[in-house]
Amino acid sequence: MFDESTVRFGGADLTTAIVPLLKLLCLTVIGLLLANPTMQFIPKATFKLLSKLVFALFLPCLIFTELGQSITLENFVDWWFIPVNVLVSTALGCLLGFLVVIICRPPLELTRFTIIMTGFGNTGNLLLAVVGSVCHTKDNPFGKQCNARGVAYVSLSQWVSVILVYTLVYHMMEPPMEYYEIVEEGTEIEAERALNDISRPLLVEAEWPGIEEKETEHSKTPFIARVFKSISGISSSTIPELDVAAESGGNSPKSIRCLAEPRVVRRMRIVAEQTPIQHILQPPTIASLLAIIIGSVPQLKAVFFGQDAPLSFMTDSFKILAGAMVPSVMLILGGMLAEGPNESKLGLKTTIGMTVARLLVLPVLGIGIVALSDKLNFLVEDDPMLRFVLLLQYTTPSAILLGAIASLRGYAVSEASAILFWQHVFALFSLSLYIVIYFRIIMYV
Repeated sequence: MFDESTVRFGGADLTTAIVPLLKLLCLTVIGLLLANPTMQFIPKATFKLLSKLVFALFLPCLIFTELGQSITLENFVDWWFIPVNVLVSTALGCLLGFLVVIICRPPLELTRFTIIMTGFGNTGNLLLAVVGSVCHTKDNPFGKQCNARGVAYVSLSQWVSVILVYTLVYHMMEPPMEYYEIVEEGTEIEAERALNDISRPLLVEAEWPGIEEKETEHSKTPFIARVFKSISGISSSTIPELDVAAESGGNSPKSIRCLAEPRVVRRMRIVAEQTPIQHILQPPTIASLLAIIIGSVPQLKAVFFGQDAPLSFMTDSFKILAGAMVPSVMLILGGMLAEGPNESKLGLKTTIGMTVARLLVLPVLGIGIVALSDKLNFLVEDDPMLRFVLLLQYTTPSAILLGAIASLRGYAVSEASAILFWQHVFALFSLSLYIVIYFRIIMYV
């Protein structure tokens, strides 16, 4: 049963879906032209500065103003499926990546890379750009609170993605011991830091600027393999020893043996200590945390949000800055594409397999997952924007942040640049297709 407004939307849904993508495409082309190496209207250093502004200023302002205004303690509980959906989409993506490995047979040293790049999508800046562009259209089907709710949903999903990147992805992108030289005492890392920042690919700085400044002495070494000796019979002298006597609190050899930490537990603890979990607390995630705290406490929310709020002038200023986020992100994406694809050892077959799995197969699976979740009453009723964001999480290309992690770990940097280039090029077309499909599903089902 369709009402008049639904039927009217049915005649214009193609235009409604395509126009937002055309806006983003236009901004990307402008960025591509400005960053073109032949014309050199704007140097690469300017794009890297712009990416830092997005990361440290525009994106936190957008998250704080929209998430803080939308969230309450009640709907924070109601939105539990948003982070779960990120986990489900990532797991399905990794499974598809494993199938790509079996079918396309990439080089052995790039097996983990293929799985990770297929599994982890861009659930941050690109989603915010799509939501902002859709909501900027007058006849959008999501109502007046379109942008606020869309940004709130994407911001919640970002938390899970960042945590996964700095834990699972960080270790999965470890250089394989058989193919990469073990760097002792940080020699290579110091040489990398001495390089001119401008010489790095823009994709390294495009989504998480300054990530290479977070390098540790184990960033570009096969640390886990050395700790667990799963690949090579390296001496256990490379593994930090514990001061067992100090921890046991006794001097008796018998008591030391009884209270000594098991070897496997000790090695897991060493790996955990080398996991850069502290880097999660960056400006965007801090802004999300503050927005959740303030939005969930009515007394605090009344101070920051609302026409009569004492600090409304502050949130209004943040909204002005937040308006620069979407165009800036798309200009940066254009600058990244202007660099072109690097040489890759993946091969054409694997590149096509990863692109098809990520941009065509996974979105179809996503439709089934979201439809099943809706049937099981996991989702808030009458909230088309929630369903739209959940579906989009299956549709985006691989996260640009993975290119930065690859550079940080010194593992498959050229391959990451190449696959990100081709996926983002084809995503402009696949996103258009699936947004049309999603609009029909949301409005008619």
